[in-house]
Amino acid sequence: MRFYSLISSLILSVFLLFISGSESMKTLKHLTVRRGGSLTVPCLYEEEYKSNLKYWCKGGHWILCRTVAKTNTSNTGISVTDYPSQNMFTVDLKNLSDSDSGWYWCAVEIDGYGTPDDGYSVYLTVSSDPAVWVENSTVIGQEEGGVSVQGFYSSGYKNKVKQWCRVKTCKCYHVGRTNTSQRSGVLISDYSQGSFRVEMIGLQKSDAGWYWFSAGDVGVTVHLTVTERPTTTTAAAVTTLPTTQKTTTSEYKSDTPQVHLRYTSSTPQIHLRYTSDTPQIHLRYTSDTPQLIYSKKNCFRII
Repeated sequence: MRFYSLISSLILSVFLLFISGSESMKTLKHLTVRRGGSLTVPCLYEEEYKSNLKYWCKGGHWILCRTVAKTNTSNTGISVTDYPSQNMFTVDLKNLSDSDSGWYWCAVEIDGYGTPDDGYSVYLTVSSDPAVWVENSTVIGQEEGGVSVQGFYSSGYKNKVKQWCRVKTCKCYHVGRTNTSQRSGVLISDYSQGSFRVEMIGLQKSDAGWYWFSAGDVGVTVHLTVTERPTTTTAAAVTTLPTTQKTTTSEYKSDTPQVHLRYTSSTPQIHLRYTSDTPQIHLRYTSDTPQLIYSKKNCFRII
């Protein structure tokens, strides 16, 4: 009797392992998408699987799942891309229909005779009225700037817990404001009328990556790209004339302007740069000799 009990426990343990997956891999539990739409599923794996082949398979049970697409190969509307430096691969799904709903597995191929592959399950729901969806599944922001994600959820999820989570670290933020540093934070607003808004401020390059918004146990993925903040430089632009006979440059400091003059025998050009007061400059010339007259009035003309 004790023997049969032990066997039953072993079978149950193996069954549960096949259903949930191992600790060496992780993905989201339940994703939803609108009919005809697209979705990217991020799959995380441990360092030991960096060089293994990755694949996406469909089926309610691990031992019976059918391989749909493999690393760096594409099937109809499905592609699997590996990012070894991030210990992650993604599955891109396009033009989804109701028949695509069901259980799937993020999986890695394990070499060796009799050694089973490793995988983790995720359930996908495709419908005309998904439980959760966002306006844009890809957002871009600049360093030290901000970005926002506008989304919606169905009425049945009004009282469910709302979260904004980072896939890589599984760090989650709840409704309200959370300061992540002195200059950055995450603000989640739940309007309780079927819509929500996620705002991230004070972005850093390290914030880039995959996130997901969830209501209860259903979620949708969003990818964030953070670009470098452009450096601003001020340079005076001077137009080069076809033939330049003489160049006269006068520079002033404080609130007096800088005047750059280039001219030919009959065509003068003035570039003016000043800080506070608005100057007036009169230019008179005869032959090759120009005359500059400067006065602080609210005009600028050439005579």
